[in-house]
Amino acid sequence: MQSLIPSLPEEIIVDILARVGSCYYPKLSLVSKHFRSLVTSHELYARRSLLGCTEHSLYVVLCNRENGNYQLYALRQKANGNHSLVLIPSLPKLPRKGGFVAVGSRIYVFGRFKSVPQNAISIDCRYQTVHPLPSMNVTMSVSVADIIDGNIYLTGYCSNPTKMVMMVFNTETEMWEPKKTTPETMRGYLWACECVVMAGKMYMSDPSYNFVYDPKESKWETDKMLNMFKWRKARVVDDVLYYYDSGWGVLRAYDPKGSSWVVVNGLEELLADARFSDWSYTGSYGGKLAMIFTKTTGRTKVIRCAEISLERRRQGKEIWGKVEWCDDVLVGGDFYVKKTLDVIV
Repeated sequence: MQSLIPSLPEEIIVDILARVGSCYYPKLSLVSKHFRSLVTSHELYARRSLLGCTEHSLYVVLCNRENGNYQLYALRQKANGNHSLVLIPSLPKLPRKGGFVAVGSRIYVFGRFKSVPQNAISIDCRYQTVHPLPSMNVTMSVSVADIIDGNIYLTGYCSNPTKMVMMVFNTETEMWEPKKTTPETMRGYLWACECVVMAGKMYMSDPSYNFVYDPKESKWETDKMLNMFKWRKARVVDDVLYYYDSGWGVLRAYDPKGSSWVVVNGLEELLADARFSDWSYTGSYGGKLAMIFTKTTGRTKVIRCAEISLERRRQGKEIWGKVEWCDDVLVGGDFYVKKTLDVIV
């Protein structure tokens, strides 16, 4: 095959590679310098998009407890069918207190960088390139960030005087809008906050309070039913929030349409495996959940990841989960998850 492909016209080679899963591109880049340039070319990804061959990939921001560094990893499928987290090289050190948002093939990062002068960059995951963005016009410690209709909303604290504000970044124009005020009741909270988007609204939670922001109405409100549980490290699939309740050893789901909580069925074996992990994190990509947790084998720490497909039953009153696979994706080291991101490549 190696002798046949180089003799084909360039556009035919690109067409063939565009139909191959992106998880194989790291291996294909080892074939030759020509292939290495093709798998990171604009022509290849334009062709993938035209053919409808793009894929949802899970990217994970991990903190290395041994040196305090935050780095970006991608979930890849190995030749034997198992999965692993692979470090994305040649990126600046990511900010410890930063906001991370995935939009298509790009990851937007906001915070204080040590190695670059900007406080906002984007990472194009197709080519593993970094692009500077216009800096925020305020000095701000980002608490949470998420996206609605192409606008990234960042909430955090600025100084002089100390107060909580919201900044909005338009990903189309790459411009910042004037900062927005937040309710007085929010000030003093949201230092260790969670944020998800459901049905066009931002749901924010810290250990004590929940807040809901509707950007269309520029309105803040609360959701008492959502406040029934102290949801942490949650993700959304089809406008339903999911999080692992480690205290009860169950996966909970909240549907804002019915303002109701349910326990996801069918995951007893997986949840028993995660019961005594040091930490756990819920991610989502391509309409499925990813549950990430730790295990210790002897003196070696392992990060384990399971992909979960979801099914609604009994007119949506029940949610069932099915484990598609569960692998040890990173062996050794002492890490924890800062953020998971659904990237399209």
